[in-house]
Parts: sequence; structure tokens; C-alpha cells
Amino acid sequence: MQKLLQLFLAFGAVLTANVMVAQRSLDIGEVTVEGSNTVPIHVSGNTGELDALANSAFNAHGYYRRVTSGGAFDIRFSAAGATQVNVQVSKGAAVILNQTLPGTSLRNAFFHAADAAVKASSGLNGFFASKLAFVSNRTGKDEIYVGDLFMGELKQYTQDNAFALTPRWSPDGSRLIYTSYFKTGFPDIYLINLATKDRTKFASFQGTNSGARFSPNGLKVAMVLSGEGTPEIYIAPSSGKPVSRLTRSEAVKSSPCFSPDGSRIVFASEPGPQLYVMSAGGGAPQRLPSSLSSYCAEPDWSRADPNKIAYTFRDGGRFQVAVLNLKNGQSKKVSKAPLDAVEPSWLADGRHLIYTARAAGSRGLFILDTESGRTIRLGSIAAEKASVWGPQ
Repeated sequence: MQKLLQLFLAFGAVLTANVMVAQRSLDIGEVTVEGSNTVPIHVSGNTGELDALANSAFNAHGYYRRVTSGGAFDIRFSAAGATQVNVQVSKGAAVILNQTLPGTSLRNAFFHAADAAVKASSGLNGFFASKLAFVSNRTGKDEIYVGDLFMGELKQYTQDNAFALTPRWSPDGSRLIYTSYFKTGFPDIYLINLATKDRTKFASFQGTNSGARFSPNGLKVAMVLSGEGTPEIYIAPSSGKPVSRLTRSEAVKSSPCFSPDGSRIVFASEPGPQLYVMSAGGGAPQRLPSSLSSYCAEPDWSRADPNKIAYTFRDGGRFQVAVLNLKNGQSKKVSKAPLDAVEPSWLADGRHLIYTARAAGSRGLFILDTESGRTIRLGSIAAEKASVWGPQ
């Protein structure tokens, strides 16, 4: 049992102990990349709040470059009520979008309006109205928080005073499933209803219970359990029972993630670890190609582009984020973080993702444009282990 817990902490909680003390003086901050493929835009709001939100949001989007005049598009936001925002997008003299969007607050309405502006000016799915779930020790202990993409309107959902891991969203955004050492001191899987804050125990078998993740239709959950010995991939209905075992080997496994259509599961497995994919109904796993590293873990399958899987890999003495293109079997390093970049989670456009930047004693969430490597920090609080829910 002790050995399995050690493996879980070393493999499932990924990389924390690999940050060198000598790196304390280094910065984990933003990476600026000036690309020639960006589209120049002018953005503004008719209030101080909307103007600040507009500039912050579009500064984080790697497709665009903000200019003071002469942009390809002019995007203007104006308050249309306490919880409504109007957005007007002009291309030259032509108005290509004039729409008023509602929200739960003025801030939330702005993000919906900004997503509409992105769609009108680029054809890409917007992601500004996404929600973040993450772990933060801002109170001195790991707890689960939920906020908008830029860490506004934060709510703390646990007060467990216990080690917590990988909160993951249900497809409808109503629940979180996560691992916690709450009460027992052992890793169990819990479900939180975000509307009521009611919590139920989803899996509490002998050994480790970790890595839980919903299928795209919300009907099934994949997870890693070690009750029968080696940590293996299991699947269960969203009710929690019955539990079915999918893998059988002596290799330690972690981080199962469904394909966008729910038919397959990608996961990490020793030796290495390396990435494997298998049918969600069971069968022999197939190793996925990677020419970047002997260490590949924490896969996240893009819902917007079924041919993309982001993952963490060892890059020399550090960890970075790569994207595997399933069309050609090639992997590409997409992060340029000065220190460790881990735990990737895709946004809705299939171009951007969120990752955790880690240095000794410091954690932060960053948005990454996988096409340019440009990175912007989200908020200023210590945060890690994030997942994203949002518009598709």
C-alpha cells in the first residue's frame, strides 16, 4: 500500500518535486512573441470597466494584435443594462456584427459579447466565457476554486484542509469531480454539485482513487484505481456503480481522458511514462507516437479538434507542453516557459490552452497560444491543476 501511495504522489501529482531549489530566483512569468500572422484590431469599451476588460481579454488572444488605429477590425463594447453588453464589430465602413448579449453580471455578459466578436472577426470559437476550476493554497491549504477565465468572480468550494487534485468538469458545467485526502488521509474521488455545494463520495476503494474524468456525454467516468494491485484504468456510469476494469498490466497508469466522441480513452502509462490510447469499451491499448521525450504524461484531448492531444513532456531538465497531431503522428513543443509548464487543458478554439507554471514555491495559471508560444498569466493568485469548462 505504501509503495502504491508513493507511486501515486510521484506520478499522478506530477513533477512537483522535480523543480530545483536553485531556480528560486528565476521568473515563471509571461512569454511575449511578436508574430507576423496576428490580426491588428482596435478594441474599446464605453466604461472604464469594459475598456479594461476588452484590452485584457484581447491581449490574451494570440490571434490578435491590439493597435490604437488602423486595425483590420474595430471592436466596441457598451453596457446595455446591468447584465447586458452590446458589441459592434466593424471592418472598414461595414458593420459585420451588432449584437447585445446577456450574462449573469456585466463582466460575464462582456465575455459572451467578446466571444461573439471573436467568431465574427476570425471564425474561431470564442473562449472568454469559459469557467476555470483549479486548486489554490491561497489560504495556506489546498482547496478547490471556481472562477471565470481571468479569475474574476471567484468562489471557494471546499474547506477541507486536505491535499486536493485535478478538479474536472461535468459536460453541463453543473458538477466537479476531483481527488481529495479529506478525512481519511487517503486519495478518494468526490463529486461537488456547484449549485448546492453538496458533496458525495464517488469512489473510495482500498488503495488510490484518482484521475476521474467525465465522458463527453456525461454518462460515464474514467478513473484510476489500485484496489486490485497496480493502478489500472476503470470506467463507471456517472452514478458510480458498477465499476469495470479496462486495463490489466503491471505498469502504473494515470490521467485517463476521453476522445471528443467518447469512443476512446488516452492515458499515460509506465515505462516512461508514455501515452496510450484504447477503446472506451476495453481492448488492447496502443502506444501513441512521440519523438520528443521518454517522459510523456497528463494528456488532454481537444474537444474542438479531435486530431490534437496536448501533454506534458520532459524537455532536458524541465517540463514543457507539447501537442500531438494524430493526423501525421508528429509532436510539437508549443510552450516556451522559462521553467516548468505542466497540466495542459484545452480551450474551446483548439488553439489555446491553460497550463500550470511551476517554480520552487510558486504556482500560476497561464493561457498559451499553441501556434505562437505566446503566454499570458491569468490572475495573480497561486493556482494549479486547472480544468476548463466553456462554450463549444
